[in-house]
Amino acid sequence: MRWLSTIALHVLLLWSVTATAAQPPKQAYVSSAHPLASAAGIEILKQGGNATDAAIAVTAALAVVEPYGSGLGGGGFYLLRHAGKKTNYQFLDARERAPLAAHANLYRINGVVSTKLSLDGPLAAAIPGIPAALDELSQKHGRLSLAENLAPAIALARNGFAIDKVYQERASWRLAALQKDPESARIFLDQQQLPKTGWILRQPDLANTLSLLAAQGAKSFYQGPFAEKLVQNIQNAGGIWSLKDLALYQVKWRQPLIVPLAEQRQLITAPPPSAGGIAIAQSLLMLQRLPWQQAKPAQRAHYLAEVFRRAYRDRSLLGDPDFINNPIDALLARQHIVQMADSIQVDQATPSSHLPPGSVLYEGDHTTHFAILDQQGNAVAATLSLNMMFGAAFTVPETGVLLNDEMDDFAADVQGSNAYGLIGSQVNSIQAGKRPLSSMSPSFLEGPHEFAAFGTPGGSRIPSMNVLAMLEFLNGKAPQQWVASPRIHHQYFPDVLGFEPGALTEQQQQRLVKQGHEVKELTRNYGNQQVLWWQKDSGHSAAASDPRGSGASLSH
Repeated sequence: MRWLSTIALHVLLLWSVTATAAQPPKQAYVSSAHPLASAAGIEILKQGGNATDAAIAVTAALAVVEPYGSGLGGGGFYLLRHAGKKTNYQFLDARERAPLAAHANLYRINGVVSTKLSLDGPLAAAIPGIPAALDELSQKHGRLSLAENLAPAIALARNGFAIDKVYQERASWRLAALQKDPESARIFLDQQQLPKTGWILRQPDLANTLSLLAAQGAKSFYQGPFAEKLVQNIQNAGGIWSLKDLALYQVKWRQPLIVPLAEQRQLITAPPPSAGGIAIAQSLLMLQRLPWQQAKPAQRAHYLAEVFRRAYRDRSLLGDPDFINNPIDALLARQHIVQMADSIQVDQATPSSHLPPGSVLYEGDHTTHFAILDQQGNAVAATLSLNMMFGAAFTVPETGVLLNDEMDDFAADVQGSNAYGLIGSQVNSIQAGKRPLSSMSPSFLEGPHEFAAFGTPGGSRIPSMNVLAMLEFLNGKAPQQWVASPRIHHQYFPDVLGFEPGALTEQQQQRLVKQGHEVKELTRNYGNQQVLWWQKDSGHSAAASDPRGSGASLSH
């Protein structure tokens, strides 16, 4: 294993891989959480667009057909692979920012934090990044025009589409909040009630907003009459956005986190303000010191739980890099990884309370992910979010823009926990203009012979899901097995090894309990992973969409 000094890591973050004589992918792929969004991406590829063009089309289409997971009122992270004589990677941070009027006691009433205020309504909304990201991606790396790339989404919004069981289920989870907001109820419900499958969802206001964006770019959203309409409606409903908030918003190009692994592979993943990328890197580095491949299922679950326990503990040290100095070097240093791995006992769980202090970030778990590979070898993996299902459940009148509730991803109460039982962290406290910490972690694994892309929604479970899929890849399994493998999870606190229904047998559970784990079978499956794979020696490529969702992996 090649370990990095502080200087070497900084060099590595600027490093690009010299491409070998790879055979270009024989087929392009788009894998997303909704068939109509995947089809929008394929349509753009057929028109001569590249992976970035398709990413713009898929992002916009998901805003229409999957309003519970992402949208123009939200944000996200984009990881890009640029093919050529040298393979270069980029990371676009389109995470939302806290309004300038936000402060540490924003949700505190009479000394007590009200979680309801950070979840529902416009006060819960941070300044969105997706409109700016679409324009930035188009200008910097698009081959087609922004108008061409947004055309499929505009048609979907204007003409409508039939909702499926996934929409119906997720709307049911937020029914009361949607009913409370007249505009959201008008658009997303059928006469105030949960719509039946097959009901046609039409969003003409959103189509108009997308058309404005297509014609004038991001300035149409963040400045001028449209911005004034947003701010006036949000302030009238109790929010704190200002025109200055919108005018000052910018996406950020950041250096992706690149970490060498065994067998000449490297992990390319999300840097802060994602905490997920570092958790994935730490987990993989620790696992390289453990015999996880030879272990039987219960013992492998033990190793994974102990690795996740330690990686998740360190996330409390991370925050928005524009506000704090993140200790990336220290968290990935050889000494730290070895110390954590060597503290794992073969037959005994380590109680989280026995580890040095740490805490876990706030986070919602309802996001979306897509992965795209074009026939030149360019790739995009993106994870997008509104936070809770349907975000703040507040739609700005006459715009079709459903707002996020990402302010709940801050530690509104650094001494307490949020709706997900996750402990607060001072470095992730609310501050004007700050980006909340996230687990969203679109990732690549690349070596001389293979390239793979990973990502999923799932809040705090995103890093563990990505690691589990990566282990299937490292074991030589096919992409459909990466996304279908049973899932287990540990996040330091609460000190519980959770698992999907049926992921562990009774006998395996008993062994884990004997080792000191508290095990808990979850009530439902989780995640919606989208992956792709390219065998560079042959040019063969493939993709897979999580069977737990209703997404589709389409080829061209």
